[in-house]
Amino acid sequence: MTDMTKPDVRPENPRFSSGPCAKRPGWTPEALNDAALGRSHRAKIGKAKLKEAIDLTREILGVPDDYRIGIVPASDTGAVEMALWSLLGARGVDMLAWESFGSGWVTDVIKQLKLKDARKLEAPYGQLPDLTEVNFDNDVVFTWNGTTSGVRVPNADFIPADRAGLTICDATSAVFAQKVDFEKLDVVTFSWQKVLGGEGGHGILILSPRAVERLETYTPAWPLPKIFRMTKGGKLIEGIFVGETINTPSMLCVEDYLDALKWAKTVGGLDGLVARADANAKVIFDFVENNDWIENLADVAETRSNTSVCLKIVDPAVQALDDAGQAAFAKAIVSALDKEGVAYDIGAYRDAPSGLRIWAGSTVETADMQALMGWLNWAFQAEKAKLAA
Repeated sequence: MTDMTKPDVRPENPRFSSGPCAKRPGWTPEALNDAALGRSHRAKIGKAKLKEAIDLTREILGVPDDYRIGIVPASDTGAVEMALWSLLGARGVDMLAWESFGSGWVTDVIKQLKLKDARKLEAPYGQLPDLTEVNFDNDVVFTWNGTTSGVRVPNADFIPADRAGLTICDATSAVFAQKVDFEKLDVVTFSWQKVLGGEGGHGILILSPRAVERLETYTPAWPLPKIFRMTKGGKLIEGIFVGETINTPSMLCVEDYLDALKWAKTVGGLDGLVARADANAKVIFDFVENNDWIENLADVAETRSNTSVCLKIVDPAVQALDDAGQAAFAKAIVSALDKEGVAYDIGAYRDAPSGLRIWAGSTVETADMQALMGWLNWAFQAEKAKLAA
């Protein structure tokens, strides 16, 4: 395509950010009118709403009945840190990383917790580590979906049911858009500001019975901040997992999450949410297939994310530039689309290779994704013409 005429069709919602993500279709501030504002989260109404959020999370995601679900502070990062600081150190640990956030957990474990018996299994952006090399006699920490690389594990088949260690999974850009196998996971964390487009600041921590047993039988060698403590007197603080949060939550954010969960049920629950994300991602993958200037960052089709789709610009004229020039070219595309009001926040993550990152999760409408594709071509051709000049 060499036509630089602007497309006729614009996305109705130009929000393709990878977090906080687009609100559910039809959302307005009136959806929050029933929020328990100005009330204590420990009052009957506050506890009821927090418990409802936990119960709906269990229902929609299919979390086993004997797993605990807690609402915790500091988004997905807070939930992961609670797990790492509270559970690790009882045995060796394998740390898997193939993008920015997974690499961050490696840094925390090796440089902050200073665990000596820690192995790093890393892969460059676009690839997965060799999952057959993972030692499940150790605890294992990994991201289900690499938010900044667009690479996900295709399934949980690589995890044995009779593992000795715990599996700790950061699933923040996977839940509500991918089928996460809870039976193979002992800790699952996420933030509702990702796939359901909720407001930021709160995390979800899900614990298997094996993880609870570890908490009740193992005391870390380091002091735990109050905000991380999940046991008292060697017993799990059960209140955390029925809505008695560790610190004060935003009841406005909780109401927003409840609104998103209720919307999720109207589109068919988890199956419907997965189908919506798959349809959105397919639009991008088909576009990539039909345009030779762009490729998926993820090398293998079965490992490509259906939420945080990461793309690289492979046009020979752009590839001939140095790294700074390639990054500037990608940023120019992002800026042009932002200026036109057709796509916001679609640049690659700051630590990732230069390119584009388009959120395709469940709250995005497929018609908007289809409309965006023409604008991608327009922006690329316009910037390439400037490069030639």
